[in-house]
Amino acid sequence: MDMADKFCMVVSEGGFDKAMMPLIMGTTAASMGMEVHVFYTFFGLNLLKKGNRPKLPGMMRFFTGMMEKKMKKLNIPSIQEMMKQARELDVKFYACSTSMTLMGMKESDLVEGTKILGASAFLNLAADSKTTLFIG
Repeated sequence: MDMADKFCMVVSEGGFDKAMMPLIMGTTAASMGMEVHVFYTFFGLNLLKKGNRPKLPGMMRFFTGMMEKKMKKLNIPSIQEMMKQARELDVKFYACSTSMTLMGMKESDLVEGTKILGASAFLNLAADSKTTLFIG
């Protein structure tokens, strides 16, 4: 695979905006024919937890429902719909093994299709990527 065809992201925070960014960027890149890898670490790991409903940050968290309604009105897919689309486009989702231990999470806590990966293995993927973004 050519370096230009691989796109990697690291997500280290678990808010609503941090949930949407890798999904929008990832599905767009996958639609453009790129191989996409998203590595969730520290609090970003919560975005891969089954049943998680991320909120907007700080005091804005009270307006999360309003943002979801506005997105629906504008035909912007929900986080859950975007995750499904991303999986259908073969976007790869990884949970950091060290962060899982730190956060007390088990593989059974994670959404379908998530692989557990160590930092060094992800760095090997990112080293072959022309673009790597950090979200957090």
